[in-house]
Amino acid sequence: MNLLHKSIHETLPDEMYVPEPLAKLFDWIEHHGFIKETKEGRVGYLYPIETLRNQWTGEERPGGTIIEFYAEQQSDDFYLVHEGIKNRLRIFARTGGDGSVAAFWLDDKREQKIVHIGSGSGSVLACVLAETAVDFLRLLAIGYDEICWNDDFDKTPEQSFEENEFKVEPNVLFQQWVVNEFDTSIPITALDIVKYPAEFGDENSEDEFCKWLDRHSG
Repeated sequence: MNLLHKSIHETLPDEMYVPEPLAKLFDWIEHHGFIKETKEGRVGYLYPIETLRNQWTGEERPGGTIIEFYAEQQSDDFYLVHEGIKNRLRIFARTGGDGSVAAFWLDDKREQKIVHIGSGSGSVLACVLAETAVDFLRLLAIGYDEICWNDDFDKTPEQSFEENEFKVEPNVLFQQWVVNEFDTSIPITALDIVKYPAEFGDENSEDEFCKWLDRHSG
């Protein structure tokens, strides 16, 4: 178990675990050195972060989807806002520059899924991102700028880039690893993975996490 894996594992309650595909991802990240030490601890990326920043212009950047994997210091303030969820939700990644995050969640059947929690000040996406860890990796491999913006989910990355007038070069190394390691394919759009891209307060959402979060918020 490498340091990134270990640090995230140590934040999880007894019923939760780091899925094997994510354990393999953390090994891949550590192997390639896509890590940075911060005052909060080790952070893992899908692309060398300094190269990404140095080549970032007003019109384009390399690196595919930006996401930061880290051990979230679980804040009591967060759980006080959402009473009753402390042992069923654990953040493990930052999905957007606005502060949006991805988390492990135990549903009502105690099955672990990967969910999204928008920052509220930017993204308001609150839904199950993926039923399985492999599908989560396939979602990341599609190549959007960030996965916190559900307005892009019905578009290909290229359509999204054209609309937003900003191009993100694909992370071919990561894409090839996902396809070969898990004998799978990369979807065309996020809607092939994300069944119900709900937002906070959606009264008629079919997404189980959004409904659960709404019941427990206060």
